[in-house]
Amino acid sequence: MSALMASCCVSSRVISSSSGDLHRNRIKITGNINNSSRCLERLLLRGIAGALSCVLFASPPAVAGSSSAFSPSPPPSEICREDKVFQEEPPESLTNEGLVEEAWEVVNESFLGNTSWSPEKWLEKKKDILQGNIQKRSRAHDIIKKMLASLGDPYTRFLDPSEFSKMARYDMTGIGINLREIPDDDGSVKLKILGVILDGPAHSAGVRQGDELLSVNGLDVKGKSAFDVSSMLQGPKETFVTIEVKHGNCGPIQSIRVQRQLVARTPVFYRLEKGDDGSSLVGYIHIKEFNALARKDLLTALKRLQDSGASYYVLDLRDNLGGLVEAGIEVAKLFLDKGETVIYTAGRDPQVQKSIVAETAPLVTAPVVVLVNNRTASASEIVATALHDNCKAVLVGERTFGKGLIQSVFELHDGSGVVVTIGKYVTPSHRDINGNGIQPDFSRLPDLSKVRDYFSHCQV
Repeated sequence: MSALMASCCVSSRVISSSSGDLHRNRIKITGNINNSSRCLERLLLRGIAGALSCVLFASPPAVAGSSSAFSPSPPPSEICREDKVFQEEPPESLTNEGLVEEAWEVVNESFLGNTSWSPEKWLEKKKDILQGNIQKRSRAHDIIKKMLASLGDPYTRFLDPSEFSKMARYDMTGIGINLREIPDDDGSVKLKILGVILDGPAHSAGVRQGDELLSVNGLDVKGKSAFDVSSMLQGPKETFVTIEVKHGNCGPIQSIRVQRQLVARTPVFYRLEKGDDGSSLVGYIHIKEFNALARKDLLTALKRLQDSGASYYVLDLRDNLGGLVEAGIEVAKLFLDKGETVIYTAGRDPQVQKSIVAETAPLVTAPVVVLVNNRTASASEIVATALHDNCKAVLVGERTFGKGLIQSVFELHDGSGVVVTIGKYVTPSHRDINGNGIQPDFSRLPDLSKVRDYFSHCQV
C-alpha cells in the first residue's frame, strides 16, 4: 500500500471485466495528480464489482417535457449528502506525459503480475519512458502500447478512443443504463445508475447518472443484484418498462416510462429425449453463451423438463466461449447446495481475493452430464468446474480451452483505455484454470449406470 501511495495518482474511470468477458462496472473518481488523499479514495473504491454492465456516458439533466411523476422533495431540515463518486467535474488538462503516467499507474496498482514482473522493475520502466518530452498524443499511445507489451501478458493491452468507445456501448439492460450495487447506510445494498448511453432510451426519458433505481414495473428492487435487475429490465424490442428512480441521494423520486430498444437473444435451447435404455427421459440443454437472459431462461428450461419427467440432464457447453461471467456464476448456483463454492478469485488487490458460494438450495438434484470441448472457455469453464468439483456433474468430451484470467478495463482521460489482467479464477478443488483447461472424466457419453457409479465414488 505504501508503494502505491508513494506513486502519483491520476483520476480515471474503471470498468471491471472478468475473463475478458462483458462483466463491467464504472467508478468515476475525480482528483488531481499527486493528490494522495484522492489516491487513497480511488484505491478504496475500485475493485471487482457485482454490477454486470458497462462503461457508459454521463447523463445531463432530465429532458424537459418527459412523461413522469415527481414526489415531494425532502424537507429542507433533512441532512443529505450526495455521493462523491457520482459527482462529475470538468476534465483536467492532461499532458502526454501525464497520460502515459496514468496508464503506468493503473498497471502499478492492479496488474496480477507474472514471473518477469515486479514493482521494482515497473518503477524503473516509468523512469525510462518519462525521461523526455512527448510531443504528440499518437506518440503517447505508442509508448503505452509498448509499455504494456513489455509485461508479457497477451490480455493486457491498449484501446484507442474508437476501440474504447465501441466497448463502452455494450448494453445488457435493453434501455441503455449501467447499474452497480452500492452499500447503503443501513447495511443493505442499493442500485445506482453509474451512467446512461447518450441519446439512449433511458437518457431520452430523463434518467440521470447517479440516480438510485427503486423499482421495475412496480416491483421493489431493494436487495436484488444488479444482474437480476438487468434481467428484469430486458424485454422485447419497442415494448415499455416503467422504472422508479430517486435522483441522487437528495433529489425527488420519479416514475419514468422507457421504451426498450436493445434486447439479448435467448442463449438456451432445450428438448426432452429418450435415454439409451429406452425408458428414462433426458433433459438436453444447450447454452450458446452466458448473457443477461441465461439464468432466467435456464430456470424455465429446467422447470419444464422436470415437469415432463426428466430423470437426468445433459448440459451442452461445447463451443461456448463464455460471455458474462456473473451469468455463468448464477447458472452454476442453480445446481449447487447452499454454501458450496462456485469459484475462488485471486489477485494482488485484497478486493479481488474472495470465494463465491451458492446462497440457496439447488433447483435440481438429478445427475448432470456436462459436454465440453476445446472451445469451452471462461464462464463455461467456471460452470463446468463448479458442478464437477462439487460432485454435481461428470464432464464428457475434450480438454477445455483454459481461460481463467480476470481483466479490468480502465478509461484514461483522453477517451482511450487499458485492459489489465488483475486476477485469476481458481476452481473449488483449487486448480488453476488458466493455461491448463479441464480434463473431462469421459471422452464419450457414458450410459446412466456409469454416471451413477461415478457419483457414488465422488468426494468433494
